[in-house]
Parts: sequence; C-alpha cells; structure tokens
Amino acid sequence: MEQARKQREKNERRMQRRNQGPGDIEVVNAADLQRGLPSVEEAMAAIEQRSRTAHVASSIPAKLFVGGIADEVTEKELHAEFERFGPVADLVIMVDRETRARRGFGFVTMANRKDAAPAIAGLDGYEMKGRSLAVNVATERR
Repeated sequence: MEQARKQREKNERRMQRRNQGPGDIEVVNAADLQRGLPSVEEAMAAIEQRSRTAHVASSIPAKLFVGGIADEVTEKELHAEFERFGPVADLVIMVDRETRARRGFGFVTMANRKDAAPAIAGLDGYEMKGRSLAVNVATERR
C-alpha cells in the first residue's frame, strides 16, 4: 500500500514538472558577459608575468665545492666572482671549529642550476690572491 502511494506521488510530481515547462531563460548580451573580464592585452601581460615568475620560482639551485681559497680572500670577494655567472643563493668558507682558522675550501650555492656549469668553466683554475681555485659540483660526504 505504502509503495503504491509513493509511486502515485512520484508520478504526480513528474506530471507537474512537465506541465510547468522550462523555466524562464535569462537573456544577456555580450557586454554583460564581458563585464569584469580583462582585455586581451591585460590577459597576455598577466600570462607573461606568471611565466616569468614561475620560471624564477622553479629554478633549482646547485651546490659547488670551491677549493684552494687563499686565507686573504673574503666571502664578499668570492661572492663577487661567482655573481658574474648568476645569482648566488649561499656562500660559506669553512673554518676549523677549535682554532677558527680557515681550512682553504668552501661551498657556493648558485641560485639556478644552469649557472653552475659556466661558473665551473670560468673559475676552475682561476687564480685568486696567489692561489688557483678548484671548482666543481659538490658531492655528499663519504
């Protein structure tokens, strides 16, 4: 009984929807649709800006080992030499923990991996304050 009643109510609702027909269709013009949208020039400028930002953001750093650093070389001077090849994210010259004396090597992290190869080519064997630098890709300690 209950099932038959539910079926009748369902059929009645279905018939009511058919008799109503489709609802009113809203008529809009092209100006209404374009309101708030950027112009083609603005959209292209935004895309270019995003692609430049995304490229910078997605750059992968590269850590380089630098050996043969003279005691007289400052971090600022070493930074300036590497900066010629691209942005430097980090630079450290290693010192002895106890004596604080320089150990003659350090690490430079280039902000973008593509700048690492030119830096190695340009600075490996480069003489700085009487000593020849050895520059190559840093590897994990063994």
